[in-house]
Amino acid sequence: MNRPEREAAVRRIMERTPPHVPTGLHTDVVRRGSRIVRRRRTVRRLLWLLLCAATVAFVVWAAVARPWVEPPSQTTPPLTGW
Repeated sequence: MNRPEREAAVRRIMERTPPHVPTGLHTDVVRRGSRIVRRRRTVRRLLWLLLCAATVAFVVWAAVARPWVEPPSQTTPPLTGW
């Protein structure tokens, strides 16, 4: 059986028997789907908030610590007797 024949056979089977959908299934699916969407939206917002907080913390640390500046040398002896 090639693909068009299989599709035609499936269409005949589906047209012969009406699909049985339990009552209340649609409302359950919509409720679960909206819950999943809300949960994903909340997680996404929390991750963005965490990313922004980490960025602000890094910028504040970099402004205070200034890691790009070379620390003063402590090994050079003082110059005396000039």
